[in-house]
Order: sequence, then C-alpha cells, then structure tokens
Amino acid sequence: MHVETTTELSPGLLAFIREWKDKPGNLIMVLHRVQEEYRYIPRPVAFKVAELLDVPLAKIYGVITFYHLFRLKAPGRHRVAVCMGTACYLKGGEDIIREFEDLVGVGVNCISPDGEFSLEVVRCIGCCGLAPVLTVDGEVFGRVKKGQLVEILAKFRTAPCTTASVDI
Repeated sequence: MHVETTTELSPGLLAFIREWKDKPGNLIMVLHRVQEEYRYIPRPVAFKVAELLDVPLAKIYGVITFYHLFRLKAPGRHRVAVCMGTACYLKGGEDIIREFEDLVGVGVNCISPDGEFSLEVVRCIGCCGLAPVLTVDGEVFGRVKKGQLVEILAKFRTAPCTTASVDI
C-alpha cells in the first residue's frame, strides 16, 4: 500500500535514513532519529519512514508501541518522568505523582493545559540509591519530597513576559 504524504523531512534526517537503510537494526535507529528531531513520531513521518525503508507501516507501529521510549503524541515542552521501580515506589514515588497531578492539574501521560509539562511513569531510572527519583528533561532529581516539587517545576517553567517599568 502506498500512501502519499506531503511531509518534508529535513535533509539531515533523509541522509540518516539513506545511511541506515540497509543496516541491521535500522528501524529502531531511524525512529530514534525521528523522535530526536520531532520530540515524538508524527503519523505522516511514520508513513514516510515506511516508504523510505520499504517496511510495512504495521511494523513501524509495532516497534513504536512496544518500546516505551517512543511517543506517538507530542510531549509537553518539559518531560517529567517519575520512577515507579520498586525502590522508588516504596519510598514515595506514588506521592510524587499525586503531588504533580495536584500542582499541574493533569495526570500521567497527559500534557498540562499550558503545554509546559507532560508526566510519564517509568519503571526504573537506575538511581535506586536516590529513591524516589524523577527526571525533568533528563535531569535527575533524587530523594525527592513532595514539598520540593514546586521548586523543581519552577526551575523549568517558562517565565512570563513582563515589561519593565521605571518610576522616576
């Protein structure tokens, strides 16, 4: 089945796809590169990748949905990942999730109304000695307490535009 798309891929992405087209493991490598460029895997791009690699679209979606690192929806500007591995769960990971939901107003796998944050749960970040752990855009925060979440999120929240006024 051939699906025509008007999606224009960047020259860098096209070169990467050409470089990996005939190599073993090419699909995962290409999907990582797509997600690096778009922050998720847009549907029209998945169609284009299927066409360029000459693989069925079902295979692409099978890989995307099997590996938790791939996303089909655009994430918030800042990705918050809360670890729920055994150590983090036992040390309060669930409390961190509930506090995030209260502070931002959205739950797991959702994007805040302002588009700033998306929350995901991961099974293990690999920092069990620092439990509970969360990451924001890959930056690790360990031994997190609920009360610290406001400060952590403030570090990443976009500052509102203000016009300076001077009293003379």
